[in-house]
Amino acid sequence: MKKIQYLLFILFLMPLSLFAQWGQSHEDEVLTSDTWEILSKVKYKLSYDEYGEVYKPIFGDEIKKLEGKRITLPGYIIPFDGMFKPNHIIISSLPIAACFFCGTGGPESVAEVFLSKDIKYTESPVKISGILELNSDDYEKMMYIIKDARFEGKAF
Repeated sequence: MKKIQYLLFILFLMPLSLFAQWGQSHEDEVLTSDTWEILSKVKYKLSYDEYGEVYKPIFGDEIKKLEGKRITLPGYIIPFDGMFKPNHIIISSLPIAACFFCGTGGPESVAEVFLSKDIKYTESPVKISGILELNSDDYEKMMYIIKDARFEGKAF
């Protein structure tokens, strides 16, 4: 009898859990891709400038191979007061609560994006493609810059 009760439990409750996950939001997921994985392999070297210590990115060969090429990144648009412009955004592989600026993510988890056409802000994950530029010297900008970028749609 217990086996029948267990079987009935499995048959009726398992589908309910699947339906609960069906409409699940993706707004808190880490967005991974082969490109984000490669970009995460950056190393840092302690340097000094007129303000003190800085960590200068050292790009390995795998990252350097992407420079000047069109890449695609899924990510979250990071809203900054007074900074968000429809054609100049920051994209993060991490949700806002965990991104480089607000949480535990490192600088390799974000990219500065210059879009060829305006985009509307959304909290939903998006997909962006553009030409990768590596930046290790200008500390006013991100180390990954995506130029001539296009909005490719939602990430999911």
